[in-house]
Order: sequence, then structure tokens, then C-alpha cells
Amino acid sequence: MRFGLPATEGLQAGGPLRAFFVIALLSVLMLTLLRTVGLRAFSMASETYASGTHSAAFVTCPNEQVAKDLARGIVEKKLAACVNIVPKITSVYEWQGKIQEDSEVLLMIKTRSSKVASLAEYVRSNHPYEVAEVISLPIEQGNPPYLKWLGDAVPE
Repeated sequence: MRFGLPATEGLQAGGPLRAFFVIALLSVLMLTLLRTVGLRAFSMASETYASGTHSAAFVTCPNEQVAKDLARGIVEKKLAACVNIVPKITSVYEWQGKIQEDSEVLLMIKTRSSKVASLAEYVRSNHPYEVAEVISLPIEQGNPPYLKWLGDAVPE
């Protein structure tokens, strides 16, 4: 029994009307959910990215001041959208026939692949090392809004 009526009486009296309101409420909720999911899927699908359009480049520096100066110049000259400075890395390498171990600072540079040659030239011209490390890897995938921002920040 519900609200003083036998169960079958309650369903018969309010059944069709109650069913209509439940279906209407569920429809509104599902429409909202589907709209949100659909807009997100459309947004992700419509922001196409050609694999390799952008690159992540890496440069090692002898200290934080050189790293900051290079990073600022790179971004100011629009050779990259962003440069992360990673302090206190240890590099082990061979130089002039001897194994070396040095404390360095790493630059992680996000740019267009078409700008890597200009970026390397800028680094070579402004870096204190005789042979500056400038290597890059193509960005295969990423967050579409971030990749769009990267492309907008670094003109072709």
C-alpha cells in the first residue's frame, strides 16, 4: 500500500501521468548528458592535428642564468611558445676522449617543427658551449587546445 491506496490502484490512478513525468524527466537529463558528451566529442574531433606539426626540443645549459636568458630570448623571438627550465640535472658524456660528469640545466622547448632550424641557430649563436646540444622530437599527439595554442603562439 502506498499513501493509503492499494498498489494496483495507485498505479492505475497515477500510472500514465507518473510514467509521463518520469520519462520527461529522464529525457531532459539524458538530453543534457548527451549534449555535453556530444559537444566534447565534436570539439575533440574538429580540432584536428597533423602529427609532427610541432616538436619538443631539448637544450642543456651550464647554469640557471644561461637557461633563463636563452628561454626568454627564444620565447620573445617567437621561436617557441613555451620553454620549461628543469634545474639540477646530471649529464654524463664523453668529450675529447674523456668521460665527463656535469651538473646542468635542461630546457624543454615546445615549438613548430618548421622552427627547429631557426631555434638551433639562435641557440648556437647565444650559447656558451662550443657544441650546444639542440635536439628535437616530433609531437605525435597531445591535448588539442594546447596544440592549438602552441600553433597560435608560434607563427609559421
